[in-house]
Amino acid sequence: MAYRHVVGPRTHVFADLGSLMAKATPVRSGDRLAGIAAESAEEGAAARCCLAEVPLKDILARPLIPYEQDDVTRLILDTHDAPAFAEIAHLTVGDFREFLLTADEATLTRIAPGVTPEIAAAVSKIMRHQDLILVARKCRVVTAFRNTIGLPGTLAVRLQPNHPTDDPAGIAAAIVDGLSYGCGDAVIGINPASDSLSAIGTLLRLLDDMIGRLAIPTQACVLTHVTTTLEAMNRGLPVDLVFQSVAGTERANAGFGVTLPMLKEAREAALSLKRGTVGNDVMYFETGQGSALSADAHHGIDQQTLEARAYAVARAFSPLLVNTVVGFIGPEYLYDGKEIVRAGLEDHFCGKLMGVPLGVDVCYTNHAEADQNDMDTLLTLLGAAGCTYVMGVPGADDVMLNYQSTSFHDSLYLREVLGLKRAPEFADWLAGIGLTDANGALLPGNAGPRLLAGAPGLAA
Repeated sequence: MAYRHVVGPRTHVFADLGSLMAKATPVRSGDRLAGIAAESAEEGAAARCCLAEVPLKDILARPLIPYEQDDVTRLILDTHDAPAFAEIAHLTVGDFREFLLTADEATLTRIAPGVTPEIAAAVSKIMRHQDLILVARKCRVVTAFRNTIGLPGTLAVRLQPNHPTDDPAGIAAAIVDGLSYGCGDAVIGINPASDSLSAIGTLLRLLDDMIGRLAIPTQACVLTHVTTTLEAMNRGLPVDLVFQSVAGTERANAGFGVTLPMLKEAREAALSLKRGTVGNDVMYFETGQGSALSADAHHGIDQQTLEARAYAVARAFSPLLVNTVVGFIGPEYLYDGKEIVRAGLEDHFCGKLMGVPLGVDVCYTNHAEADQNDMDTLLTLLGAAGCTYVMGVPGADDVMLNYQSTSFHDSLYLREVLGLKRAPEFADWLAGIGLTDANGALLPGNAGPRLLAGAPGLAA
């Protein structure tokens, strides 16, 4: 079905819904690389005007990737909550934007299971930054394992102590550093340099030992492939969370070496371990705009819509954490700071609207036209938008993955400016060891020796 929009003497024709959504997307390098972006600002504006008039029912009825060709499409449609959708089924995309701007938290929670990723992506394309922030801030997604994440007025931090050789002492030192700044309530998560099960086991035992010695109410994760984590669980290694990178198409997930049944098996295995104390959310997913395009698995669909489809994959497995590594893939997909900021706000909005606990790795690669000031801007906007969590990387410079993210200090800035708290169980622990006062502010006390005592190989 073709879509048309008249601008003065010119009629813009869009061949189908996929083309309309691609051309309505704010400009980014990945869509230009794929040859699907609007060819002019006028065409982009016409596409957004046209998209605003599309009924949400039409988007639901016209899958961008055919049902019989893609298991993510089948997942989206087979699990769609029709009663939740009924409340918004009569709306167009433009009407839905107005609905979201005035809806309250309870309403947004109620409709979330009925919002497909294509609907979330469509409405995001006609929204300004302030719209994305306002609506996302009202979306409440609370998850739990050893602490509770996503409560009102909170911001969690993933402590990311990566090391280029997986050296246990180096990793332990980075963990102590992060804890001393009050970071780590989202997860202490290591990207391993090696995927060997022996190396993974060493890291899992290190994390389990430190969390146990210090009685930290948080969770650990080694971000290895789901099949490696399954084998680790089979061998009795201490696994808290199962990690996997996911994408929005079956072919892109195949490029990651993962299937939906594989994720189900891993979740069931992790649940059987019963390692959570306040909840049972055991999955951790990472995503990022451009992953399907980089795998030549995008089906001609714009990268932001495919990113939202990845959230449908995540949503199906009740995750504790999901984050978009927004600028990690590189300038071929998000060229500069402006594109990264826009993508980060879009991703956060779409994930939260769909009921996913969305965090953001506010980041860029060194060959992108971006700098730390751009990241400060995005970090601040995401804090205002109620972002679930961000990254804490020593010095904001990941020495293993070779990209720029956010530091332990950055979370202190955001907490102070916006009055944000940590996960309550983690906050109580920090106060209990004398690292913070009752309001969460860091104290120049004697917590350092206690933290060092819990770090193998570092105690004085």
